[in-house]
Amino acid sequence: MNWQPTASIQALKARACLYQQLRAFFHARGVLEVETPALSQAGNTDPQISSFSVNTPQGLRYLHTSPEYPMKRLLAAGSGDIYQLCKVWRQDEAGRKHNPEFTMLEYYRVGFTYQQLMQEVTELLHLVLPQLTTEPRILSYRQAFLEILGLDPHQASIEQLKACAQQQQLDVQGELSQQAWLDLLFTHCIEASFPNDRLTFICHYPAKQAALARVRLEEGQWVAERFEVYLGPLELGNGYQEQTDAAQLERVLVADAKQQTQALPLDLRFIAAVQAGLPFSAGIALGVDRILLCRLQAKQLPSLLSFAWELA
Repeated sequence: MNWQPTASIQALKARACLYQQLRAFFHARGVLEVETPALSQAGNTDPQISSFSVNTPQGLRYLHTSPEYPMKRLLAAGSGDIYQLCKVWRQDEAGRKHNPEFTMLEYYRVGFTYQQLMQEVTELLHLVLPQLTTEPRILSYRQAFLEILGLDPHQASIEQLKACAQQQQLDVQGELSQQAWLDLLFTHCIEASFPNDRLTFICHYPAKQAALARVRLEEGQWVAERFEVYLGPLELGNGYQEQTDAAQLERVLVADAKQQTQALPLDLRFIAAVQAGLPFSAGIALGVDRILLCRLQAKQLPSLLSFAWELA
């Protein structure tokens, strides 16, 4: 029976060094490290994310897919700037860039705009990824589609998106929604065009992709004040200008829950915290394993884990 670790001892030491750098970065900026429960009474209602559930004597609990909700409860309680390094769980397939159990860095800056957060994330990633020497490229979601595929994602019809996919030789069976076509083109065509030697930020996603970010009107279109950061085609993080309107957040959570295949309880304590007053803030979740993958220029994410999913 194979009992040996998946990662080399060198990779384990590199991970420890990365954690030290991350903690030093936030300590120097006065950002408080916090810890929140990994098990919750409420699951993630995002229809694109599936939670693991655990039966306990006190009832069903869910392993967190992100520490977002309890961290925002801390923000509402007056914690100020906070960060957390923790394990999270999502029911994704295990593969070259995915593991159902992975390490996340999530942090929030009170009083920051999302543009300020993008600048700080750039500083952080340039610190831990020394191969980055060029300033990042910042594109809106619309600019990326126009530049790479020649179509406006806010205006394109399903027929135009389908024709574009066929032109890009994407083999798709069955009918897709407009959002599904946009996601397909983005992941297969646009992400693939990002350079491997500099960060790329994509911002101002369509309002339908806002999740828990604020929205605003720009050039006649409602867009989300959120961004994603990439190195090459690899997504490293997802950041928001946090939505502080409790009624709007509840509407989003209820709508998301209706799209889930299984009924999930809403996190009413999170909603109550936002009702009590979530401060103006910007936050981001970063995939630490993926950052380490880029830092070591490794090919397979499992090679950086003490024990890969199938050996855990």
